[in-house]
Amino acid sequence: MKTKVITISREFGSGGRTIGKLLAKDLNWKFYDKELVNKISEQSNFAKDFIEKRGEYASSKSEFLYSLLENFGTTNGGQSINDKLYITQANIIKELAQEGHCIIVGRCANHILRPRDDVFNIFIHADDEFKSQRIVRLYGETEKTAISRLKDKDRRRAVYYKYYTGEKWGQIDNYDLALNSGKIGIDACVDLIARLIKNI
Repeated sequence: MKTKVITISREFGSGGRTIGKLLAKDLNWKFYDKELVNKISEQSNFAKDFIEKRGEYASSKSEFLYSLLENFGTTNGGQSINDKLYITQANIIKELAQEGHCIIVGRCANHILRPRDDVFNIFIHADDEFKSQRIVRLYGETEKTAISRLKDKDRRRAVYYKYYTGEKWGQIDNYDLALNSGKIGIDACVDLIARLIKNI
């Protein structure tokens, strides 16, 4: 079946969001990253700030501590507020995929949409030097704090992904394509993916 949905998982600073946005423009598809946050907020009682902080990041870098905190924070219905957020965004991701011709960044979308056969899953990564230089340029980080922020964000993404999917974040088996944006370049990644999608 022809691809109707692309999911992009990415290391922080690798340019995955930028690649997704440029790719959506090239393919004339809808793009969901911050836009997904808005949709989740509209269809739930969650604040945008909470969704951005907890929609794909664990509050702890430790799987054990995060699991413990989640179980401590359960309501009478047996769900924590983070669980409710995950279920809400998973349902919205499924709805968006049903509409088709869209690119969804992060939020375990590759796992959530696994039952579909019209989804193409991509993982974008790069070396620390490329990523740190990029976030210094984009976010005004110092070189020293940039590396620390990279490690922290990716560790918490990995814990979140493991908790909700039972799988290792970034494991190649979970994706159809992995690209090193530091070696290939942002624009070349966009061009390569666009040509591939148009021909499969």
